Amino acid sequence: MLAAIEAFADMLRVERNASPHTARNYASDLRQLRRFLLERRLGLAAGGKEIDVARVDSLAVRAYVAWLLEGHRKSSVGRKISTLKSFWRYLRRERAVATDPTDGVSTPKREKKLPTHLTVDDVFRLIEAPDADTPAGARDRAILETIYSTGIRVSELVGLDWDDVDGNVQVVRVQGKGNKERIVPVGTKALAALAVYRARLPQLCRRRLRDERAVFLNRAGTRLTTRSVARLVDAYIREQGIATKATPHALRHSFATHLLGQGADLRAIQELLGHASLSTTQKYTHLNLDHLMQVYDKAHPRA
Repeated sequence: MLAAIEAFADMLRVERNASPHTARNYASDLRQLRRFLLERRLGLAAGGKEIDVARVDSLAVRAYVAWLLEGHRKSSVGRKISTLKSFWRYLRRERAVATDPTDGVSTPKREKKLPTHLTVDDVFRLIEAPDADTPAGARDRAILETIYSTGIRVSELVGLDWDDVDGNVQVVRVQGKGNKERIVPVGTKALAALAVYRARLPQLCRRRLRDERAVFLNRAGTRLTTRSVARLVDAYIREQGIATKATPHALRHSFATHLLGQGADLRAIQELLGHASLSTTQKYTHLNLDHLMQVYDKAHPRA
């Protein structure tokens, strides 16, 4: 099974152009299934030391799903089931198995969870929290301004290069999910914060060598990670005493929520966020029901 998992991950990267992060997550889910089967001695190959994917039946898969439901959120279980289905479709295509044990295994209904977002006042307090007179503070201010100004994902943020930022046209070019490129407007305040930060880079990265292409760097001169950005956002949230437990993704949600609250078109927000489906963007309508009711009462002929 281990060899099949590696081959599947390679196929995702080569044929489907999946990101390394996505391929790793799929492989991690499948290795978890393998450990479960080994512990319960299900689907064992001859010799009993490895799993034979052709011997894994629907009962084994259902037992795994039942185990997952005991300790995982339904959204997480749904993602893992999707991984299993993709894996066995691949195995059938490669003629490694004759039947698909995931047939008939349904995905649990996901909890309706509204995205966490901050109020406009809280966003302003958060953005103004870093001390822009210090090199690290200037960087952190630029990070917060950029996320809120563009609504980009934190993975897209840390992947930004200076060549992706066009201050004249006031846009940034980002590589989204599935390596899909999109152009997103960026505000003057974010551009100003980026300019201040760029001027302080020699003080932030005191080593002579640093990544000249990447926008957001650590003190060692290498590109920041998503985890580093999450830590600094959490630190400023705590420092400001903001009640909402916010992540970098909450700033992205705040971006969309505040745009919608000011009357922005849902389709436009979909494009800005890089959502493949409008249904993904529609969750923000639940956060702005009062605004939507006002628009309805104002615009509908028989309201």
